[in-house]
Amino acid sequence: MNDDQKTLKSNEVVKFTNYRKVVLIMITTLHEWFEVNYLLVLFVYGQVFFILGFGIVLRSRQHSRLNLALSLPWLAGFGFLHAINEWGDLFIPIQANYLNPVFINLLNTIQLIILSLSFASLFQFGIELLRPLPERWHWLRLLPTLLLIIWFIGSFWVGLLLADNLLEWQLWANTFSRYLLCIPGGIIAGIGLIKQVKLQIQPYGLVKIERTLKIASIMLIIYAVLGGLVVKPLPIFPANIINTNTFSEWFLLPPAVYRSLVGLILSVTIIRALEIFNLETQRLIFKMEENQIVLLERERIARDLHDGALQQVYAAGLLAQSLKKNAPETLSSGLDRLILTINQSIDQLRSFLIKDRTEIENIELIPALELVLDEARRLIEIDTRWETPQPHHLSAEQINHLVTFTREALSNSIRHSKTERMEISLECVNDQLTLYIRDFGKGLPENPETGFGLRNMRDRARLLGAGLRFESKFGEGTTVILQLPMGI
Repeated sequence: MNDDQKTLKSNEVVKFTNYRKVVLIMITTLHEWFEVNYLLVLFVYGQVFFILGFGIVLRSRQHSRLNLALSLPWLAGFGFLHAINEWGDLFIPIQANYLNPVFINLLNTIQLIILSLSFASLFQFGIELLRPLPERWHWLRLLPTLLLIIWFIGSFWVGLLLADNLLEWQLWANTFSRYLLCIPGGIIAGIGLIKQVKLQIQPYGLVKIERTLKIASIMLIIYAVLGGLVVKPLPIFPANIINTNTFSEWFLLPPAVYRSLVGLILSVTIIRALEIFNLETQRLIFKMEENQIVLLERERIARDLHDGALQQVYAAGLLAQSLKKNAPETLSSGLDRLILTINQSIDQLRSFLIKDRTEIENIELIPALELVLDEARRLIEIDTRWETPQPHHLSAEQINHLVTFTREALSNSIRHSKTERMEISLECVNDQLTLYIRDFGKGLPENPETGFGLRNMRDRARLLGAGLRFESKFGEGTTVILQLPMGI
C-alpha cells in the first residue's frame, strides 16, 4: 500500500469517527431532551388517548346495524381511562410535594385500578368484535371480567402478602396488569377488528375505510406489545430482558414516545373510519326513499287498475249479461262461459288490489306508526307523545295514507334538516285528528323548492282531505302539522 492509499484510508477513518461522534452526540442530546421534557411526553400520551375516546363519543352511532358501532363504547372507555392513568403519572408526583404520603399511596392504588380497567375495556372491545360467537364460546364475553377479578385477587391479596414494600407491590401489580390484560386484549382487539372489516365493511365496497381499519388493527396489536410487554425492570422473565431501560437503549427513545405515536395513528384511523356510519345512514335513507317510491308507484298502478281496467272488465261483464237475455240457445252456453271468465278476471283484479295495499290494512293507527318509527330510530332519536285514545273511525285507506305521510316526513327531515332528534305527537280534539312531526334541524329556507318529498306529502294530505302546514324558523327546526277531520 503506497503513501497516498494510506493517507486516503486514514482520512476515511477520521471521517467515520467524526460521524460516529456526531451521531452519539445527537443520541445523547435526544435522550437528555426527553428526560428533561418527560412530563410533556406523558401529557401528550394521555391527550392522544383522550382524543380517541372523545372522538368515538362524538361520532359513534347508537342505532347502527354494524357490530363495530355496538363495540366502540368499550374502545372509548379504554381511551378515557388510559388517558387518566397516564395523566396520573404526570400529576401525582407533583401532588406528592404537598399531600400526605398515605393519600399519595391511595392515589397510586386508584391509578393502578384505572390502568387495569382500561386494559379490561380494550379486551372487552376485542371480544365484542369477535361476535357472533359460536354457542359453545359465548362464555368468552365474560373473559375480560374474569381476568380482571384474577388481577384484583393476585394484586391485592397475594401481592400485598409477598411484597416487601408498597412501591414494590405497585410495580408488580402494574406488570401483572400489562401481562394479563393488555397483551391479550390488544391482540384480540386487532384480530376482532380485522374480522369485522371482512364481515361488514368489505361488502360495502368502501376500500378507503377498509384500509384505514386495517391500519387501526395493526396499531392495536403493536400497542399490545409496546403497552403490555415493555414494562419496568423486574427480576423475572421477560421483564428482566424486555423492559423500559433496554427498550430505550435499543430504540433510542422512551417507550412512551412510541406508545404515543401508536395511539395517535390509532385515534386518527378510528375517527376517520367512523365515516362508515354516515354512509350507512345515507344508504338507509336511500332505502326508505326507494321503498316510498315503490309504494307510491304500486298505489298509482292500483288506482289505474281500479279506475280503468277493472271498470272496463266490469262493464264487459254487464254487456255479456245483457246480450245473454236476448241471445239464442245456441249462444247461451258460450255466453255463460264468457261471463264466468269475466267474473274470474274481476275477482283476480280485486284480489291483486287487496294484496297491493300495504301490510297495515288490518292494523290500528298508533301501532302502524310505531312500526315506521322503529325503523327510523336506527338513524335518529325519536320521542313520541300519543295524547289521544286509539282512533276508531279511521279506515284502512286513511291509516295507510297517514303512515305513508309520516314515513315521508321522517325521510325528509333525516335527509335534509341535519337534526339529531325528532318529536312525533298525535292528538284528537273536537273530532279533529292532528299529527305533529317536529325536527330540531336547520329549518326550511324562506322559499323552499317543491321537491319530490314535499309534493308527496301534499298529495297525501289532499287524498286524506286534511289540512297541511309547515311551521319553520331557519336554524331552529321545522314542525309539520297535519289536521284531519274525523268525519271524513
